[in-house]
Amino acid sequence: MADRGLEAVRAAHRFDEAALAGWLEDNVAGYAGPLSVSQFSGGQSNPTYRLHTPGRDYVLRRKPPGVLLKGAHAVEREYRVISALNAAGFPTPRTYGLCEDEAVIGTPFYVMDLVVGRNFWNTAFPDVSREERAALFDAMNATIASLHSIDPAAIGLGDYGRPGNYFERQIGRWSKQYLDDADAGRVAAMDRLIEWLPANIPAGDEASIVHGDFRCDNMLFHPTEPRVVAVLDWELSTLGHPLADFAYHLMVYRMPPGYSTGLAGLDLPALNIPSEADYVAAYCRRTGREGIDRLDFYLAFSLFRLAAIIHGIKGRLIRGTASSPQAAEAAAQLDDIAALALAQTGG
Repeated sequence: MADRGLEAVRAAHRFDEAALAGWLEDNVAGYAGPLSVSQFSGGQSNPTYRLHTPGRDYVLRRKPPGVLLKGAHAVEREYRVISALNAAGFPTPRTYGLCEDEAVIGTPFYVMDLVVGRNFWNTAFPDVSREERAALFDAMNATIASLHSIDPAAIGLGDYGRPGNYFERQIGRWSKQYLDDADAGRVAAMDRLIEWLPANIPAGDEASIVHGDFRCDNMLFHPTEPRVVAVLDWELSTLGHPLADFAYHLMVYRMPPGYSTGLAGLDLPALNIPSEADYVAAYCRRTGREGIDRLDFYLAFSLFRLAAIIHGIKGRLIRGTASSPQAAEAAAQLDDIAALALAQTGG
C-alpha cells in the first residue's frame, strides 16, 4: 500500500501492540519483530495499519471500535474473498491470517501483505503523461472485466452471496440502513429513490463476484507500468450483478470534479481519457456483451448506493465512530450525490 499516506495511530484506534505482536508470532509464518505500527490515512470504514518489522511489512485491517450497524465492517468476508482471488491469480494481496478473537486487540482483524505500488486519489490521473493516462484507464477496465469473468464456484466462493434478485435485495438493504440510521437524518432525494428504484429494476439477472467499491483509489498500480497490482478494500464485496459493480465504477463520468474526483465537465479528449461510451464498449468487448441497456437505472442505483454509504458515514461521524478524518468532507456531499442519483432517473 505504498503511496497511501501514513500517520501515527489515531487515539480512537489504538490497541495493545504487544498483544498483536504475540498473535503474529503464533500465527504468521516467518514473522519476526520488533514491531512498529502506523495508520494509513483515508478510508471511511475499517481502520487500516502498516505493521513494520525488520524483515517485512504487513497490512492489518480491523473492525472499528464502538457501536456498529449489524452486518457492517465484515473483515472476515474481506479476508475470505481476498484469499480466494489471490489464489486464483487475480491481483489481491497475499493474506497471512484472520483473528476473530476480540480479546487480542479489541476487534476482529486480518493481516495481509503490503503491496508496493502507486495509489491515485484523482480519477483524472493528473500527475501522469497523456499516454499513460489512457493506459491506466484501460488497466482498470481490464481488471474489473477480469473480476466479473471469474466463476465464483470454481474458486470456492459459490456461497459468497445469495443468488438472484440482487437489485431487489440491495435496494432493500441500503434503504433499510438509510432509514434505520436516524442520527444522520432524512434526504428528500433518497426518499424518492427508495420508491423509484424497486419499480424500475431491469428484467434478467446475473451473478458474479462484485467488489462493491471499484474506484482508482482502491487500487494499487505497478510502480512504473500502467497495470493494476492489487485491488484493495473488499468490505462491500459479494455475489451480485456485474452491471451494478461496473456502473458504480463508471459513475465518475457523471460526477463533477470534487468528491470522488469526478470527470463530468472535464475535456476528456485533451486529457486522453476515453469517453464514457468508449469505456463502456471496452468493458462489453472484454465480457462478451453487445451493450448495456438501461444504463440509467444502473447509474441511478449506484449513485443511490453511494449516497447511502455516505449517509452511514454521516451517522458514524455523529456517533463518533468514523474512522477517517475525511469523514466530515464526505458527509457534506450527501445531498449533492443523492440529487445526482435522482437526476439519472429523469426525476
